[in-house]
Amino acid sequence: MTEFDSKSFLKGLTRRPGIYQMYDEADKILYVGKAKNLRNRVSSYFRTTGLSPKTQALVARISRIEVTVTGSETEALLLEQNLIKQQRPPYNILLRDDKSYPYIFVSDRDQFPAIRFRRGTGRQKGRYFGPYPSSGAVRESLNLLQKVFRIRQCEDSFFRNRSRPCLQYQIKRCTAPCVDLIPESEYRQDLNNAMLFLEGRNHEIMQTLGEEMDAAAQRLDFERAAQLRDQISALQQVQEQQYVSGQSGDADIFGCAIQPGGVSIHALFVRAGRVIGSKAYHPKVSIEDSADEVLSSFVAQFYLSGPREIPPLVITSVAITDAECVQQALEQRRGRKVAVQHSVRGERAGWQRLAQTNAEQQLSSHLASKQNVYNRFLSLQDALSLDSMPTRLECFDISHSSGEATVASCVVFDRDGPKKSDYRRFNIDGITPGDDYAAMHQALTRRYTKVKKGEGALPELLIIDGGKGQVAQAMDVLESLQINEITVVGIAKGPTRKAGFEILIRGDTGEESLLASDSPALHLLQHIRDESHRFAIAGHRAQRGKARKRSMLEEIPGVGPKRRRELLRHFGGIKEVERASIEEIAKVSSISRTLAQEIYAALHPES
Repeated sequence: MTEFDSKSFLKGLTRRPGIYQMYDEADKILYVGKAKNLRNRVSSYFRTTGLSPKTQALVARISRIEVTVTGSETEALLLEQNLIKQQRPPYNILLRDDKSYPYIFVSDRDQFPAIRFRRGTGRQKGRYFGPYPSSGAVRESLNLLQKVFRIRQCEDSFFRNRSRPCLQYQIKRCTAPCVDLIPESEYRQDLNNAMLFLEGRNHEIMQTLGEEMDAAAQRLDFERAAQLRDQISALQQVQEQQYVSGQSGDADIFGCAIQPGGVSIHALFVRAGRVIGSKAYHPKVSIEDSADEVLSSFVAQFYLSGPREIPPLVITSVAITDAECVQQALEQRRGRKVAVQHSVRGERAGWQRLAQTNAEQQLSSHLASKQNVYNRFLSLQDALSLDSMPTRLECFDISHSSGEATVASCVVFDRDGPKKSDYRRFNIDGITPGDDYAAMHQALTRRYTKVKKGEGALPELLIIDGGKGQVAQAMDVLESLQINEITVVGIAKGPTRKAGFEILIRGDTGEESLLASDSPALHLLQHIRDESHRFAIAGHRAQRGKARKRSMLEEIPGVGPKRRRELLRHFGGIKEVERASIEEIAKVSSISRTLAQEIYAALHPES
């Protein structure tokens, strides 16, 4: 059995929440798990000490691992349970009683209905809200609803035999309808508010609580304002949007990500409204192929090249070419109507985003794989006519906003891919704002002066994101420090500024050259250039926010004072905004889906 290369796999693994599926050499499922931070959780299986015998036996059988990224840990938990029930992995704890998902139940027969915990949608008549990911989530929800709306949760026999209020009334968890301390009309209003919240129609409730919080703060009742803030935060977490466990519908969803050197298609399979599985594919395509062409060809081959179940709905991340032709072919094979769509809403849009997110994550991991990186290094040696294959690359980039908060980044790649422990940022000062040449000169001088003193290692190849001017700065710094063993290459955008047409500039000769758009060497240079750009922008945003000593929300274009107030009121504080998923942020009335994505990206620059 070939040993699983955990080191290479973990380097490209995201820190976002999701689930992981472990397979053996025969490609049979071993284990399904969920994680708040995928990299941290999966890496714990490969530590050298502290593993139980069962975990050691599991790790010894791992041949490959697939991950599926989700919007939140709660979504990951629901997807994990769906997959465990569907696949029954041998290393998972399987519940033999096969309990249904837990729900919140409200009877419609009582004068003063109670809100209670129920397993499954049973025969008892009333309203069922859910499903929830666990019984703990339901009990926590009931506890929070009891605090806010003070609806009774006692059993009917207990309720009917009360002559005085119980302890729940004393601690302000119930309004004591058992002894008529609240009119039925008021109790019904509280109950309706609780049900509206559970239905997701919570904007008016949140707005009311937010206004009460503001009023309490204005009258200097900060203790009450803090209580309301905590209630808003807790209630928002209860109502977290779920995209992996819906109510109905069968569909296959395909996301597609394309980068120089690779393509990833991620398929999600939904049956009865629940995601029951997913799979990543990496078809070989030419550099000129677009996502719509790739998906059109893939979907047709996926369903028509062999026996495969065709659902009534196929969702793609983009509108595919020849969509009508593909749809007709699928209908003919299925014998019934099939819809091929890309413009979807609601829960289906959530599935679509989930598939696209996973396609992008899978592609990133694929491009960072050890064998792929090695082949790129080999191609780079040949393309640049180097005497030996480089073992260390460093790339520099500059980021600023009209000269403000200038930051330089240095990212490092070795033959295993990105070496993030060696990444460095440099806050640039003492230069004319906007002078990229001076900024590059300062960053390179600081970097390689330290290396000359023995702090760090020299690269064989130094890559500069820029043209001849930036390359000249690099050559000047290396010459002044008497460093002669580094090859310098600049990578500049060509006249069309399109990927695949970059111009390479040799520092020693000034010679300009172009590499073929499908060259693995060019893909490696593009990868490290893009990574240095991302790292520089993240540092610039953090530095700019720190320098201004303002809320991070104030740094996001399109988020003015009104939207900041609504965000903070809706979530109860900046920490809760940071913990929220894109779907949760988009629930705020004045925040569009696009703006929610920008807010999430600004608050999570490293994700």
